[in-house]
Amino acid sequence: MPRNTSATAAPALLAASSFDSRHRWKVLAAGVVANAAFSMAFSGIPMTAVLMRSGYRLDTATLGLMLGLMGLGIALSELPWGLLTDRWGDRPVLLTGLSSTAAALAAMALWAAPHGEQIPPLSWLAGGLLLVGLLGGSVNGASGRAVMMWFGEGERGLAMSIRQTATPLGGGIGALLLPALVLHGGFGAVYAVLAGLCAMGALIVMAWVHEPPSPAGPTPARQPAQVAAKTACVVVDRGPLHDLRVWRIVAGIGILCGPQFAVLSFGTVFLHDFGHASQAAITAAMVALQVGAMGMRIWSGRWTDRRRNRPAFLRGCALLSVLLFVALGMLAFSGDLLTGASSGRMGLVVLLALAGVCVSAWHGVAYTELASLAGATRAGTALGMANTSVFVVCFVTPLSIPHLIALQGWPLVWFVAAACALVARPLLAPAGMRPVPCP
Repeated sequence: MPRNTSATAAPALLAASSFDSRHRWKVLAAGVVANAAFSMAFSGIPMTAVLMRSGYRLDTATLGLMLGLMGLGIALSELPWGLLTDRWGDRPVLLTGLSSTAAALAAMALWAAPHGEQIPPLSWLAGGLLLVGLLGGSVNGASGRAVMMWFGEGERGLAMSIRQTATPLGGGIGALLLPALVLHGGFGAVYAVLAGLCAMGALIVMAWVHEPPSPAGPTPARQPAQVAAKTACVVVDRGPLHDLRVWRIVAGIGILCGPQFAVLSFGTVFLHDFGHASQAAITAAMVALQVGAMGMRIWSGRWTDRRRNRPAFLRGCALLSVLLFVALGMLAFSGDLLTGASSGRMGLVVLLALAGVCVSAWHGVAYTELASLAGATRAGTALGMANTSVFVVCFVTPLSIPHLIALQGWPLVWFVAAACALVARPLLAPAGMRPVPCP
């Protein structure tokens, strides 16, 4: 008798659906761990800026260059890694990137860390930070594409925002742990711990990350462009590299990261040099900033999934960032009238943390909007474009801040940050823009 194919196919489809439902959260968890491990290096090392300045005997301009080199490496590598992710898949790119990043950090622990009075050549530190950025840039686009492939439209905002919490999570742990590690074990201990965490992330990726199963037909990574676009609720006729809408959001994302990187790279120096805050207060402010950013990213992803109002949220977040950085610039302009009193110093610390939280809260929503516009199977390229924009700004920001300080002091730094948020607002979400339509 002929076999009833529909009867045999149904259990397979049901099993695959059940597997997807269970396993997608493991894929998300692996993406969070991978991003957090690299974020501890990228966001955590700047938390040691004051100690790095003294430990490596750097002036402020050279410190800015060193802090920007990792971002330059990421900027140069993000788009190539994104293109490779769409071609090869998430798993091989994540494994290659994390394991090689761990090796680069281990080499820095051996040869690029000060030992007593012996300070390594500055070129070793610069080359190591640049190499870590080049290799670690693989993590962002690959983990974002994995989220787009495993989660449906109604959950992508939340899932992408949870993934984006890895950046403040890693930064918060770095702010709490790395300065203490420097004080007790030196920069060699910092680089060694970061190498171990990247290696651990690679092991978790090896265990959990792969392409979603497809019982019949091609896997989602090999679907025709029009089918993939339909799963992302947008019909895309051209690739992201040829879509002006994608480039507009990419530009907005990059520009709005300028104020964020100003806080992350030189916030500790600002509180130390200008605010005369203690190391404990500086650490508390940076940890609070990162924890607040994590909470806001999760909340904003879930909230915009339910209300389908991503453009409106992005406009509001950018506008609030403008107001907070203008206020920070005005307080900095007051100078000794503010910082002479303990209450004034505390107000400065709190305002800096609030501004940092606000300008870090929008990432998951913006990345979801961008990836949905590009289509799930092209998300690696689109996210690579965005991260290239982000980390070009990451390189330029710490390089520019010492020159802004020399020109007009800290008030100019924060007023320029406010101007960046103002420029980014219409690029991220024009006033007439509607949410990406979904069936």
